[in-house]
Formats: sequence, C-alpha cells, structure tokens
Amino acid sequence: MIVCIAEKPSVAADIARIIGATARRDGYYEGNGYQVTWTFGHLCELKMPEDYTPMWRAWSLSALPMIPPKFGIRLKEDQGVKKQFAIIESLFQKADSIINCGDAGQEGELIQRWVMQKAQVKCPVQRLWISSMTDEAIREGFAKLKSQTEYQSLYLAGLSRAVGDWLLGINATRLYTIKYGQNRQVLSIGRVQTPTLALIVNRQKEIDNFKPEPYWVLATVYRDTTFTATKGKFTSKEEGEKAFKNIEGKPFEVTSVEKKEGKETPPSLYDLTSLQVDCNRKYGFSAELTLNLIQQLYEMKLTTYPRVDTTFLPDDVYPKCPQTMNGLYQAKFAGQAPYAELVRPLGGKALKKTKKVFDSTKVTDHHAIIPTGVVPGGLSDLQLKVYDLVARRFIAVFYPDCKFSTTTVMGKVEVNDPAAEGAPVGTKEAKEFVEFKATGKEILDPGWRVVYAKDKASGEEATEAPAVAEGGAAAEERTLPTFQKGESGPHTPTLTEKWTTPPKYYTEASLLRAMETAGKLVDNEELRAAMKENGIGRPSTRAAIIETLFKRHYIRKERKNLVATPTGIELIDIIHEELLKSAELTGIWEKKLRDIEAHKYDPKQFVDELKEQVSDIVRQVIGDQSNRHVAVTSEEDLKKKKTQKKPQPPQEPTGQPCPLCGKGHIIKGKTAYGCSEWKNGCTWRQPF
Repeated sequence: MIVCIAEKPSVAADIARIIGATARRDGYYEGNGYQVTWTFGHLCELKMPEDYTPMWRAWSLSALPMIPPKFGIRLKEDQGVKKQFAIIESLFQKADSIINCGDAGQEGELIQRWVMQKAQVKCPVQRLWISSMTDEAIREGFAKLKSQTEYQSLYLAGLSRAVGDWLLGINATRLYTIKYGQNRQVLSIGRVQTPTLALIVNRQKEIDNFKPEPYWVLATVYRDTTFTATKGKFTSKEEGEKAFKNIEGKPFEVTSVEKKEGKETPPSLYDLTSLQVDCNRKYGFSAELTLNLIQQLYEMKLTTYPRVDTTFLPDDVYPKCPQTMNGLYQAKFAGQAPYAELVRPLGGKALKKTKKVFDSTKVTDHHAIIPTGVVPGGLSDLQLKVYDLVARRFIAVFYPDCKFSTTTVMGKVEVNDPAAEGAPVGTKEAKEFVEFKATGKEILDPGWRVVYAKDKASGEEATEAPAVAEGGAAAEERTLPTFQKGESGPHTPTLTEKWTTPPKYYTEASLLRAMETAGKLVDNEELRAAMKENGIGRPSTRAAIIETLFKRHYIRKERKNLVATPTGIELIDIIHEELLKSAELTGIWEKKLRDIEAHKYDPKQFVDELKEQVSDIVRQVIGDQSNRHVAVTSEEDLKKKKTQKKPQPPQEPTGQPCPLCGKGHIIKGKTAYGCSEWKNGCTWRQPF
C-alpha cells in the first residue's frame, strides 16, 4: 500500500479524487492501492525546555543559556492532534512506501518530515512537488515524483530556522523578562520579530524628534505654465525676497526646448510580498488577510502557489500561457467579462516572451503567482479583489511597452549683478541669470497601461496602474504648450513658503518592503530583487510576524499607520545588544539559511554560531549593572482599558466565511465588515 500524506484535509480530498482513493475512512481516504491521509499544519513541534530537564521549567537566570545537547520534537498538546497522529502512525507502519504531499515549501517540508520522524518511518519516501492545485498539475506531479532525499537541504534549512528561533527566542525572552521585566511582564524577543519592531520604533523616533524648518521656493508663471527655479530653494526669507525682486518686471526668455521619447516596460509579475504591498495600498488589507485570501484562491485551483519570493516564470510555463489566457477570457463576474477585451488583442499570435518574465535561472522551487487558467466562479468580494490584481498583472506582462514623450523647457530671467555695478553694460561680468525649468509628459501609446484603464463594459473603475520609478510614464501627466527657443515675454514670479516634512510612518505595505530589504530604502525594482536574499523573515512568515507584534501590544494601527506602543518603544530602548534588533544582522542570518537550502552553507555551522551568539548575549545582559527595566502597565491603566466601551461590530450577515479564522461568517455594518466570531477573539475587520 502507498500512503500519501497532505498538509490539510481539503488538499488530501483533491489528491485522493485524482488518484482514485475514493473510499472515506476515519482520518484518511483509501482505494486503487493508495491511502491518503493528512496533517492540519504542525502536528509536531520542538520540545520545550522542561522536556529536556525539570531544572529548565522555572524561569531563572542561573539556567541560562539553555542549549540542549540535541534537539528533539514532540506532539502538540491537543487531543485532535494526538488522534490524527495515531491514524497516520498506524498507516505508516503498514506502508510499502510513502509520498510526501505536503505544501511545496520549506515549512511544508518540515511539517511532514517531523511527523515521519515521530512515527519512525522506515520505508522509502517520495516527494510530490506542485505549483498549483489543478487536476492537471496534480497528475503531472504524480508522474514526476522524486526521492525525498533530493529535498534534504530544504528540510535542513527549515530545521535550522526552527532551531535558531528556539535558541534565540526562548533564551532571550526569559533573559530580558527576568532581568528587565521584573518577572511581572513577559518581554518577548524573536529573531525576526524584534528587528521588525526596531524598524517601527526607530522610524517613530525620527518622526517624534523631527523639527520642521521653513524654506522658500522661487517659481514663475509664463504662458500659464509654472517654471521652477533650478536653484530656487532658499533657507531664509530675505534671500528669497531678494531673488524675487531681482527678476520681477524683467522678461522671461526660453533658452531650450527638448523632447525625448521613452518607454516603460510592464510591471513584474507578483511574488507574495509585492501582492501584499499592493493589497495594503489599494484596499487596506493586512498582510495576513492577503495571505489568507491568496491561499484560498490557490486551494480553489485559481492561482498558483502563493508563498513565493520570485517574480519570474520558468521557460517551460510559456507554452501553457495561451491556455491560461483562454481561462481569463471566459471569466465572468456579475454577468460581465472584465478580461475578454484585454485578452482579445493578444489572440491569434504568439505571446510576447521576455527575460523580464521568463527566466528559469531566477526560479528555484516555485515561480511567480499567476492564474491557473481555471475559469473562476463563486468568489467573495475580497477574493475577487486579489484575483483581479493577479489576473491583470499576468495579462499586462504580455502587452507592449508604454511609450511616452517627455518635454523639458528651460528658461531664464536676466538680472543685473549688483556686485558688478560700474562694469560696461553688456559685458559678461555685468550679467546674472536665474534659470527656470518646466517638464511635461504625454502618453504616446499606453501599451500595457490599457490593462489598468477604466473598464468600459462594467462602467466601473478597474484596478489602478502600478506606480513606477520617478521619471517614468506614471509621473503626473502634463502636456505643455508649444514653446520656441528664444521667445520671451512677461511672467509672474512667486515666492512660496514651505516646510520640511518628517519621514512617513510605516504602513504594512512599506514595512513589508523594509523587511524585504533589511531596512534599506530601495525603490529600484532590480536592486530590491537583488537584496531579497538578505531580507528579514520569509515571504510566508512576514504577515505572521506583524500580527505577533499586534497581539503582544508592541504596535497598534492608526488608520494605515503602524505606531509603536510605549511598551514596544521601551523594549527596543532596553535592548543594547545590536544582534537582537539589527535588521541588517538578521538579514545575514536569513542569507545563511538560504545558502543552506542551496547547499552552500553548513547547517551545523549556522546553529553552532547561533549558540555562541546566544551565550555571549546572556553573559552581557547578566553582567549589566544598570537599573534598566521596562515599566509595567499600572492597575489604574488596566481599569481604564476595561471600562472603555468596545466598538460594536457590524451585524448584517453576508453568508461569506471569515477569511481569517474560517469559523465565523462576515457580518456587515454601516462602515465596515467584521467577523461574527469577534466575541471569541477573531480580530478580522475590514472598512468599506
């Protein structure tokens, strides 16, 4: 008998149907020589300190650092978990071979490997590796099964990550709680969580400490067009007024008119982070909500595997793209076919193939998120928003470049130089110029931007076009009048007072980008892609990290802004060990984990280095003689919080399942959607 093990019951049901295991049993399916069972996420976890020795049960500085001689795993303390594991173990013991059908990623590999280890599997194991849940993809996957040994480095990277998180998280959390939390408040420290919190706290301090300063900008209006002085920013009003008077009443002369045509290539396909960023910017979705929605679309067979960090497709996907386009052509929502008119121009000819989209060297385990070609149906409003983003992005990459024209007009106002008074009139020394500049952009051929234009069929506004780097066609369009070099005439100068502005608060969108680049401010798409290896966290875990900061009350949300709470700020202030809060250093760890996966780094060396670093941190903190501590919330503050009225959730049922917990349904009110399970702790809420 061949036993297949999937990561959740719904996936197991799809696999069982495809391979003919149609008889339902308690905890598995059976038939056609197969038994198909499942986990539901992590059944096993790393042992807790007290599992190694009773001495580690109590939180004590003398017990630190806690470094087990060998890490072990245990079943989670849950009756449902224990029941399902017993079924799995029984099937494994009788199996001739096993097929690991877990989620095709690092975490999925770890989940199933631990279950097999706990069940002491002895028979051969093969691996099913698929990028979508369509019937065709599952069949292809079963036709191309590989030995599990080929994924050993993936498992070792996942194991190293888990061990690293245990070593740092448990030791540092106990260390700081005992030393600085006065044992009255748990100070949670995490390998990715704490550097992420530090990014938010440091940005907030920049904003709080920012002192706005005035400056004055010199400009002039000539032929109803505003020209800005190229050196017209003054730090004192007196200097600005002096420059203003020097040009007032004197003629403006056009010195050059330059037209330059340019083109803008379509935006890259989505990886998980860029999808989360766009969903947050356009719809206000949290990173966790976006991940839940795209996971649902994946399980509905509508989109490919979501937990990816590449924006490329392998070359062998290209022949399948026309079929995917055909599925989009047939898609209908509320009686409208939103993609039919967009796909039609691409039909009847070969789809464009570029290295920006198809590059097998940029794809490892999974490719960018794209539609599968399965015709969608029965989507909720939220699911449809995410699907629409993915669908339009896929269509756009096959469209031609957007072509535009940039016009730059330079002008000047000639003024007398007071320092040169007495010099012969007309000599070079007697003249001074104030130079001005105006730019305009005109779209010559919208190309791929048509995909994001107004949907004429439905009469509704489609998803807005992605922003591009400054200077691209997405910059504000302004068609200038026709100017001629040498023309001149009267103008109206202006001197405008402005103030310097502080940095912006992080939103979930900008924080995800910062995590991706280890805190570096990077706008360039290619450079950002190159820095992903040193980002903090993985695309699949960043949403959970942000949610953890919310749950531990280290940050809160004010509209879209992420704001650190006093506790969050105090925690970062109290951490002097740069290793714990540096995004850059954490990014180096992430790079090593990726190298383990790519057979370029020794997992034992990674863990040994981390053991040494944790030991050093413990020595430094225990030796700290300062009286630092994090203030504990007073009883009065707690009473105030308890007496504050909680906002009532919306009440009108919609019949749609909650995208976060899945237990409740979405209820609708005057200003927002919410989950019916709000009394039981579900935090999902979405404004209109």
